[in-house]
Amino acid sequence: MAAGDAPRITPKIVIWEELFFDLTFVFALMQFTHLLHDYHGWWGVGRTLILFIPVYWAWGGVTLYANQRDLRSPFDRLGVLLLGLGSLLMALAVPHAYDDLGLLFVSIYLASRALLSVLALRGLPDWRHVFVGPYGVFLLTGPLLLAGAFLDGTPRIAFWAAAATIDLLSPWAARHLVAQRRTQPLHYTHRYGLLIILVLGESMIQIGMVAAEAPQTALRLVAVAAAYAVAAGLWWTYFSYGLPDFRRALERATDQADLRRAILIYGHLFFSFGVVAASVGLSDMVMEPVDALRFHQGMLLFGGCGLFLLTFAYTRWRIYHKISWTCLGAVVACLGLAPLATVIPAIAAVGALIVVIGLTATREELVKRRHSGEADLPTAATGPDEGWIDRGPAHAE
Repeated sequence: MAAGDAPRITPKIVIWEELFFDLTFVFALMQFTHLLHDYHGWWGVGRTLILFIPVYWAWGGVTLYANQRDLRSPFDRLGVLLLGLGSLLMALAVPHAYDDLGLLFVSIYLASRALLSVLALRGLPDWRHVFVGPYGVFLLTGPLLLAGAFLDGTPRIAFWAAAATIDLLSPWAARHLVAQRRTQPLHYTHRYGLLIILVLGESMIQIGMVAAEAPQTALRLVAVAAAYAVAAGLWWTYFSYGLPDFRRALERATDQADLRRAILIYGHLFFSFGVVAASVGLSDMVMEPVDALRFHQGMLLFGGCGLFLLTFAYTRWRIYHKISWTCLGAVVACLGLAPLATVIPAIAAVGALIVVIGLTATREELVKRRHSGEADLPTAATGPDEGWIDRGPAHAE
């Protein structure tokens, strides 16, 4: 190393313990899909989202913990494994959390959050970290969750909705109360990319399980292929034109915490929930491909895809400060297809959805190629190893 050169920081990569922890989160995603399938209406969507937020926040807390800590010690590695067990047990209670397993859901959730806080906050001198951010906020939401667990019906939903709202506001509150540390963009964005892989993979599992229980007719096989094409289109859009830009934006941002909060923490909450909702509608389409979808089925399918594309447009605006009219047009098209799907065969409506997503991805590809030579615009990934190899300093504090 030449005199005066800054030491090169080896970027943090995803470790095996994190991937093992993700396996339990996949099961939680499956449980949310089943819950949403049982309650198709707006009330069911709200009930599912109220439970999804704390589970998502717990996953995000583990991700931030792994980004900020060196997890090579047996203590930290064992901690991640125990958090995975908590995620598994909590997922078991999700389908009946509003019935007889509410207290079990809350108890395991709070125990997991307490363990994560002990692991992540040990040694920090600033006590304010205990009460805000992804770790100690459970001290505020815990009493609400416990109170709701001892109630039934609407009161339980109201208390848990208040707790979910506090969870949503905690990153904003942390910004004003404690100093925000920079994360290592390579690891952090890769973790959120893996989250999208998890929700898309869970949707394929759900569709495959539904199709396996029905006769394997030619039309049903076409329906499965159509559902796969929708998921692949969302994958292509996100990983080709979204995730690489997220990492480069975080590397260059002067206010990294604000951008990280917008495009990763909040953005991926809606990315992932959109896929979960769409997978329920796709499963219904696979079961009865020639029948029209019911209104709520159509809204889950096309509304979920629309939410995914709207979130994509939002992240583009946060990074480039420009409106993505292509994505907004795709959102409008998705919402327009929802009522149409109630009067035409479901597989035909999904075919139109594939066209919408395909045109969106084509437009993004054209924009990427047009700006590929401009130094001030991030470019897409150059290969499948983009998230794993060293392409520069990690810029972490």
